[in-house]
Amino acid sequence: MSSPTIDRRTFVVGVASVAVGFSQVRAGESKSDRFGGFQVGVQSFCWHRFPLRKTLADIQALGLKYVELFPGHAPLENSPAQTREVVRQCEDHDVKPIAYGVLNFTNDHDANKKTFDVAAELGVRSLGADPQWDSFDSLDKLVEEYKIPIAIHPHGPVRQQLHPWHRAEIILAHIRHHHPLIGTCLDTGHLIRCAQEPFRIELDPAAQIRMMGKRNYGIHLKDSNNETDINVVYGRGTLDVPSVLRALREVQFDRHISIEHEAHPEDPVPELRENITLFQQAVTRT
Repeated sequence: MSSPTIDRRTFVVGVASVAVGFSQVRAGESKSDRFGGFQVGVQSFCWHRFPLRKTLADIQALGLKYVELFPGHAPLENSPAQTREVVRQCEDHDVKPIAYGVLNFTNDHDANKKTFDVAAELGVRSLGADPQWDSFDSLDKLVEEYKIPIAIHPHGPVRQQLHPWHRAEIILAHIRHHHPLIGTCLDTGHLIRCAQEPFRIELDPAAQIRMMGKRNYGIHLKDSNNETDINVVYGRGTLDVPSVLRALREVQFDRHISIEHEAHPEDPVPELRENITLFQQAVTRT
């Protein structure tokens, strides 16, 4: 699928003109669907300084129906009763836990299984993961047993080194012969950050998505300014949101998109709201 290139300046300037309802609705999609058929939520790590109840209240106020829970809001050490309380709080706010992560996995099968038990109790559709190289024999068994995908999450530059899973080519090379429920949750912000000094690796998020194909089990959608190494509102860095959404449509993506923004942990709501509005604008161009 090809589409005319969209000027980013036009994309940003148009923020104020976005309406809640859109006249351009793709065939088969409800006019009430603000996100063009995508399951759009937010990573609860944006509120890592706050408790779960405050986080869920903000997510509800933003009009989102999905949350990707980070372990600080749903600790792995919780008892089953405590995990059920997390689910109850989500239900109270009409927010569904759709993913859980980012989590470490090793070759300790029993420990890995406990993580999947928590994921099953939460009712999530995927596990964001930073697995060790020797964990995959265990993960092959667990994704088959639980039918919950592992979504490897790239972290870009970390302490002057590139994260081991920083790009789709590396992930694919390692998982190609493993269970098809092992894939990625690509993070557009971290992909962009790979272009920083001294690495200078230019990664196109849309191309990375196409490379993963059916093994895309989630997306963290954020923009980044490589000069300041900080998240910015969509269009103020290098992220082309419409291009990413077109790539997701091409690979028939049917998983969650977590809007993520880490620049203002003291109050993430204003810029998250702006990103939601920009997403709504972008989805009409795909």
